[in-house]
Amino acid sequence: MSTSDTPKAIDTTLIVFLMIVAAAALTWVVPPGSFDTVALEVPGAGTRDVVVPGSYERLDARSPQGIGAVLRAPIRGLVEAADVVGFVLLVGGAFAVLQATGAVERALRSLVRAAERSPLLEAAIIPTFMALFSLGGAVFGMAEETIPFVLIFVPLARSLGYDAIVGVAIPFVGSQAGFAAAFLNPFTVGVAQGIAEVPLFSGIGLRIVLWGVTTAIAIAFVVRYARRIRTAPDPGAARTPPDAAPVGPANRTGPVLLTFTAGIGLLVYGVLRHGWYIEEIAALFVGVGIAVGVVGRLGPGRIAREFMEGARDLVATAVIIGLARGILVVLEDGMIVDTLLQAMAGVLDGVGSVGAAQGMFAVQTVLNFFVPSGSGQAALTMPLMAPLADLTGLTRQVAVLAFQMGDGFTNLIIPTNPVLMGAISLAGVSWTRWARWMVPLQLILFALGLAALAIAVTGGF
Repeated sequence: MSTSDTPKAIDTTLIVFLMIVAAAALTWVVPPGSFDTVALEVPGAGTRDVVVPGSYERLDARSPQGIGAVLRAPIRGLVEAADVVGFVLLVGGAFAVLQATGAVERALRSLVRAAERSPLLEAAIIPTFMALFSLGGAVFGMAEETIPFVLIFVPLARSLGYDAIVGVAIPFVGSQAGFAAAFLNPFTVGVAQGIAEVPLFSGIGLRIVLWGVTTAIAIAFVVRYARRIRTAPDPGAARTPPDAAPVGPANRTGPVLLTFTAGIGLLVYGVLRHGWYIEEIAALFVGVGIAVGVVGRLGPGRIAREFMEGARDLVATAVIIGLARGILVVLEDGMIVDTLLQAMAGVLDGVGSVGAAQGMFAVQTVLNFFVPSGSGQAALTMPLMAPLADLTGLTRQVAVLAFQMGDGFTNLIIPTNPVLMGAISLAGVSWTRWARWMVPLQLILFALGLAALAIAVTGGF
């Protein structure tokens, strides 16, 4: 890590720790409460513990979180997020092996040279890659998988004269735009529709239109910023070649990249056909790391060394992810998450159909800070929102749509989202800088969500 990057890492760490303190303070103000839960078999997604509507009860015993809880939150957050932390370290090691072959650097240099000769190609790079990542988010819920791609796209962005924000935005904003407006995502649409008892992946026509509009808005936002940064670039945004000099046999570039691409294809197949999640995907990347090392003729010792160095370089990113999870640990220990949900659901009483739909969207948006897991938020909120939709004259399909956008859009900015914190930490971008850049897009997406729900309600979706 360079000296110039160190203050950014400290800034992000401090912001997240202060949010842990704020979460603890909230437990002294908000009364504790809880819903009863039951196990529900969700078609295509397994068993989920869902809340029972009308079962909320205030708890007599308060559980305010003090200094000890704040100081324990980082280690408990690391334990709670152990799967994501392990995933990041292992995938980081695999990508380090890939980079050690020199194939990525050679491909980037070739792409940069081609872009310099063809303005049309250069203009197509950001939209094309963002659309591909968005498709991944829409189809198989691509999220954690985008973190290691930051290692590729930040050097590419800087080689084209952009900055690290553009490098993060291509994979992360792209995938999250697709995730928020997904039409086949089994972790959000699938779980929410199963709990709401509507046909699995029904309403796909409107969702495809929403996905197209959301993706186009995200691409336009990033492209506009990228053009502006090229006109008045940051100090780190000068047009430069990728950081690492190519190593390894040049004639192995094609086979190495084909091996890696085959691994990504297997990833998509496994997620869609066999329900792979973090454990299986991490195992796949370990295998891909070994395979590209062998194809790239690095040798067993070199593969092992590069893998460990790659994992070591992501330790700071892993700690940030654990800290972010610590915020939720404090809120859950204070037993106030269900109280917040009950209060927000009560706000929706007595409003019209359009207002109820937009209110659901607003509630889900706020709750996403406290429950950033898509399937977790669906299990917590859909048992309440589905019958509430019946009472307010909405279809349950609209309730699912409100959940989907409320859960997805703010994933781009909330510091409790471990994928965001991991991606920007890896790129050396502070959360405050990212948040300032992201606020205009958040306002646009919120307006899009309100408009989409008004159209869905009046159109009988």
